[in-house]
Amino acid sequence: MFYKFIRVIARGIVFILNGRYKVVGKENLPDKPFILVAPHRTWWEPIFFALVISPREATFMAKKELFKNPILRFILVHAHAFPVDRAHPGPSVIKTPVKALKKEDKVLIMFPSGTRYSEQLKGGASLIAKLSKAPLVPFVYQGPLSFGGLMKHKQITIGVGPEIDFDFKAKLDEKQTKQVNDDMEKAWDRIDNEIDPSFEYIPPEKKNK
Repeated sequence: MFYKFIRVIARGIVFILNGRYKVVGKENLPDKPFILVAPHRTWWEPIFFALVISPREATFMAKKELFKNPILRFILVHAHAFPVDRAHPGPSVIKTPVKALKKEDKVLIMFPSGTRYSEQLKGGASLIAKLSKAPLVPFVYQGPLSFGGLMKHKQITIGVGPEIDFDFKAKLDEKQTKQVNDDMEKAWDRIDNEIDPSFEYIPPEKKNK
């Protein structure tokens, strides 16, 4: 119930900040739980992704430090987020999303190409797909990368591609994991090209720790 309330609020805020956004390939959304995989480009793109998959509800990873604040923890927990220790990700990183997919009928939002959590999570999407039997569906965000650009109503387009080819019966080894990762990269490139052939994502410079 609280998730649906947050979604209504988010939809209103998105409309105020940026007006309407465009979705390309919405017909590719499966009518079942799936793993939404995307290249990580902004901190607000998960909000758009969650709106695109509505009425399905999403679950996602959030760094454990965010759960220390009681108010933020309440919001995150009721928004179906689960904590991840970036330095030492444990079994729950896999078990929690698998349960959400198999038993709770949710969609998992993942950014497997990024290093936001840990190098150990690079193959997480493949493992979660294998255990949950949920398909991997590629998404991309094209739009402003700064909050200022977001508020100037610059065009935002969310692209959705067909399911990534995944052999659920095959042994999940290094070769298959690499193949799935390569297929995801190619799928993101295809969607980007479909939306705007001239698009080029330039990631922000990494800050020194």
